[in-house]
Amino acid sequence: MQTTIKRSLLSLLFGGLGIGITEFVMMGLLEDIAQDLGIDIPTAGHLIAAYAMGVVIGAPLLVVIAGKYPAKRILLGLMVLFTLFNAFTAFAPDYYSLLISRVLAGLPHGAFFGVGSVVASRLAKPGKEAQAISIMFAGLTIANLIGVPLGTYIGHHFIWRYSFAIVVLVGILTLLSLKLWMPDMPAKQAGSVKTQLRFFRRQEAWLIIGMIAIGTGGLFSWYSYISPLMTKVAGFSESSMTYILMLAGVGMFIGNLLGGRLADLVSPAKASLILLSAMAAALVTQQYVSVYPIPSLIMTFILGSIAFALSAPIQMLMINTAKGSEMLAASVSQASFNIGNALGAFLGGLPIAMGYGYSSPEWVGAAMAAFGALFALAFILHQVRQNRITHSAELHTHRATVEIIEDEAEPVF
Repeated sequence: MQTTIKRSLLSLLFGGLGIGITEFVMMGLLEDIAQDLGIDIPTAGHLIAAYAMGVVIGAPLLVVIAGKYPAKRILLGLMVLFTLFNAFTAFAPDYYSLLISRVLAGLPHGAFFGVGSVVASRLAKPGKEAQAISIMFAGLTIANLIGVPLGTYIGHHFIWRYSFAIVVLVGILTLLSLKLWMPDMPAKQAGSVKTQLRFFRRQEAWLIIGMIAIGTGGLFSWYSYISPLMTKVAGFSESSMTYILMLAGVGMFIGNLLGGRLADLVSPAKASLILLSAMAAALVTQQYVSVYPIPSLIMTFILGSIAFALSAPIQMLMINTAKGSEMLAASVSQASFNIGNALGAFLGGLPIAMGYGYSSPEWVGAAMAAFGALFALAFILHQVRQNRITHSAELHTHRATVEIIEDEAEPVF
């Protein structure tokens, strides 16, 4: 049984690897794509936004449509779409067809991670759910560590379309592993779509969404501008950026696994609060040490670790809170991550445009991470209040029951 679980989680890791490559490799290929298609780099940058738009649209939509089917069938269907749409990207003849292909390629992203998170938690041993989810997200970290640098190198030295051919191959590998290794599990989607959507009437849902969309925006405020920060402020050469990004990828890989352990140890909500607070402090530290090469490298590793340590705790928090709507809620958390991506990149760029320098996004990121920590704290306090109300109601019911029993037992003279 243990071997089956390990293989099942490995198939989810392969899916995370493919998704991670297609999402992040575009950032390193913009110049090559712009030159090939005869467009400028800002126009090519719309391809990144198009993918994020696809994630935000597809995450809840595809889960709602497919929610009644068994999890294995949903994952296979999503990976078929992912593979086909990335093949479309590899063969897109012009800019507009490429733009459409990026929207389509983003559609299965959030749904796969949403369904995969629930599946991983169901496959895990009790108390190890967050660690199982972190194995799936390890695919994203491996993508940043190996897949994205490899895809960028291929795009620079050969043809950028080959990078997306690699994504297609990873998609096919994921399909085969899901078919062979993922056990059949019955559909577990309680209630109608209308019933599931009621979760988003609850305060807890919006506290988590705010925590993700604003808090993780702190990461992207830093990571979106890491290249000019390290070359123009810390003084590294442009040729060093591949290795610096790989260092960040090592931190992401290690932090992702540690984040799952932390969530299982202290609870997902407390882990999120700790990590978002640590991210705010680390971003402030990075701002102050950014002119020093070695401390900047150390903080790059630390920030990468903290950033991806958040993945499993936040996903587990959403699943635990959304009983009966787990897949939908987990997919929405992925959409929220991409909102954080857009917010962090946009807000982080404002102080640069105002002339405050390439280390100024760290202040914006620290503020966003701090606000995310406040959302996490508000969630914890809300849970404490709800537990007190529930406990009080149970105590009142118990006392009333005891009084009734005593009245019935009282002798009549």
